[in-house]
Amino acid sequence: MNPLKYKYVLYIDEAGDDGLRRVQPADPNGATEWLVISGYLIRAENEQNCNTWMDHLLKDINCRSRSLHYRKLSPKKQERAAELLASHNGRAFIVASNKKNMKGYNNERAAQAGGQQWFYNWLVRLLLERVTNFCAHDCSGHPGPGDKIRVVFSQRGGHSYSQTKAYFEKLRYQHTPVLNKRTIDFRFISFRLTDYVPHYTEAGLQFADIVASAAYQALNPVGNRWTNRPALSLKPAVCKDEVGERRDFGVVLQPPNYSSIGLTEPQVEFFEHYGFSKGELVQGRARFD
Repeated sequence: MNPLKYKYVLYIDEAGDDGLRRVQPADPNGATEWLVISGYLIRAENEQNCNTWMDHLLKDINCRSRSLHYRKLSPKKQERAAELLASHNGRAFIVASNKKNMKGYNNERAAQAGGQQWFYNWLVRLLLERVTNFCAHDCSGHPGPGDKIRVVFSQRGGHSYSQTKAYFEKLRYQHTPVLNKRTIDFRFISFRLTDYVPHYTEAGLQFADIVASAAYQALNPVGNRWTNRPALSLKPAVCKDEVGERRDFGVVLQPPNYSSIGLTEPQVEFFEHYGFSKGELVQGRARFD
C-alpha cells in the first residue's frame, strides 16, 4: 500500500487527567481540577525543521537533556521556551476543561461512542473540529487528496488509543452530528496517518508539551514557582479563526456556561488574554457552543 501524502502535521499532548469520580479541590486526593489538551500544527514541509527548532531551543535555555520536559524547567526557562515556540511558523490550540462541577458525571451518549475514556475523546474532538476548520480555510474550502493531516499523539499510560480511533471512525459515519456549530472535517483525517509515540521521539510533541503544560500551569496557581508568563507568551502562536478571534478557537474553555465554573482571578486573566470577556467569565451566561 502506497504511503498517503499529507500537508499538515498535528502533535497532540495533554496536562492533567480525565478522572471524574473524585475531583480536586473538593477531594484533595482526587483527579486534577483541569484537563488540558493541546495541539501544535505545522505544515509537513516543516516536519524536519522541528528538530532544528528544538535543538536551538535547548541550546538557548542551556538545557542539557536531549529532549525537553517543561515541568523540569525553571520559570525563566519555561517562559523563554514559550517565546521561542511562538516565534516559529506553527499554530497552537488549547482545549481546557474544568472538572470541578463534573464530579461523578457520566455522559451516556458520549460514553457509547467514546468508550471508557469518553471525556478525553470528547476534548480531542473539540480540538480536531477547530484544527480541521483552520485547514479547510487554509485550503480555501477545497482540499485535495494530498492535503491530509498526520496526527501524532503523545503516548501516555492509561489511554486506549484504539478506543480513540474507534470513536472517530464512528463520528465519520454519523449522518447527523450531535452538535451543529462545528464538526470534524474528515476530508483531512485518515487513520492511516495517525500515530501514538513516546514524547521524546518527536520534537513536535515536545512543542505540544510546552503548550499544554504552560496553559495547565496558568490555570493552577499553586506553589512558589507559579507563573502564567509562559502561557501568555504563547499568544503569537495561538491560532485565530477566520475573523481573527482566538476565543473559542485557538483557546477553548469547557463547560460552555463559563460563569458556572467559579474561575479565580488568575484563571480569568488567562482567558481574557485570549479574547474572552470578563463579563461572560464571571457573570451571566456565555454563548452556546
